[in-house]
Amino acid sequence: MTTSAHLPAHSTPRGSGGESVTDRLVEANRHYAEHFTDPGMDARPVLQVAVVACMDARLDLHAALGLELGDCHTIRNAGGVVTDDTIRSLTISQRALGTRSVILIHHTGCGLENLTEDFRHELEDEVGQRPAWAVEAFRDVDQDVRQSMQRVRTNPFLLHKDDVRGFVFDVHTGLLREIDPAA
Repeated sequence: MTTSAHLPAHSTPRGSGGESVTDRLVEANRHYAEHFTDPGMDARPVLQVAVVACMDARLDLHAALGLELGDCHTIRNAGGVVTDDTIRSLTISQRALGTRSVILIHHTGCGLENLTEDFRHELEDEVGQRPAWAVEAFRDVDQDVRQSMQRVRTNPFLLHKDDVRGFVFDVHTGLLREIDPAA
């Protein structure tokens, strides 16, 4: 077995011998832990920044932003949308753990651009219960970044709203494009 958790493109989630993806990840962790040294860090991010981004697997935030372990809090969800749970995490990040800046990162080719709120109705038809959450689908990624910035800037629970910036990450070039909140 390799220490890489990556599956070849032709692989299925279950490898030879009945090994699941989770089994591979746990094994990769065992190898990681063999060489792990406690960095002796505090839970407070060194750069006092929280990054809110999409959960898309193509975004390697630490590499894209030049971040190291301990530099930031990373909050990820579908679309990188600022939801109530995102506000919860940002509030804890700011009030209990000292962050002062917020960076929002959406990206090109997001799956939420292809969904609608009908997704919730389809789930309700399938399972007999409508999800309590909104899909937060969007058609214009720039406008959705602006909406997320506005949600952070107007939230009464957040202390630090003067350094909130939003970006779109281009999944083909790796570049960030800053979004003007007033445009």
